[in-house]
Amino acid sequence: MESTRDKLLSAATDLLDHAGLEGVTLRAVGAAAGVSHNAPYKHFPDKEALLAAVAANELRALDASMRRIASMSADPLERLRAVAREHIAWAIRHPRRFRLVFGSWSRHDDDLHLAASAARLTLLDAVATAQQSEAIRQAEPEQVAALLMATAHGAVDMYLSGHLVADGKGESTPEALLEDLVELLRR
Repeated sequence: MESTRDKLLSAATDLLDHAGLEGVTLRAVGAAAGVSHNAPYKHFPDKEALLAAVAANELRALDASMRRIASMSADPLERLRAVAREHIAWAIRHPRRFRLVFGSWSRHDDDLHLAASAARLTLLDAVATAQQSEAIRQAEPEQVAALLMATAHGAVDMYLSGHLVADGKGESTPEALLEDLVELLRR
């Protein structure tokens, strides 16, 4: 049986997807979850705490998906590509969640920090494994992971704003740009 907290998080995620950050209020989340308007305050002190919990859930789900997809290949380079492709696919499927997760936060949240660290380590592990197999160039793994993330996020932002289209503006896709970067990193 789904807990009240889980219902609230699910309702907040749905509201985020359909109404954006402005549509996510504790009162609206309570109504969407079918609980009293005061119930959200028993689980979250304010909107930012609720959004941090939504973001942490998203990162845990993304991390699990990236790990599952990476485990489907024995080839370290293909695992790296799969992790990057899954990250991009998630961001394109859920643009408002992507912007929430990777937006700026005004305060620290332990759960969000742990979820973000785990997802980052999945990418970092894929980079390090590809380097150990000599599939990609040797460099500081943190820098390579940051370069991949920056490219992926920039390409997704461009795609979501209409500035990157395979048969039009930018003449590419986020996946293709990331694949180009991986090719540049190959030994």
